[in-house]
Amino acid sequence: MFGAIVQVMTLPFRVLASAFDLLGRLSSLALGFGLMVVGAALLAGPWMLLGAPLFGFGLLLTLRALG
Repeated sequence: MFGAIVQVMTLPFRVLASAFDLLGRLSSLALGFGLMVVGAALLAGPWMLLGAPLFGFGLLLTLRALG
């Protein structure tokens, strides 16, 4: 009985924490995807040395957001 009361009392805080977690994952996903696009564009152009690490970092950030 006490466990059910605790679950009900902490529900708003758990929902708020999961919403912040979702926002963090979505912003990380968007940033990682943007870095991948910029890195691929730089890889196709003359700045390969800057594009490769940027693409790799964006890929790692995207995969971390999805996993």
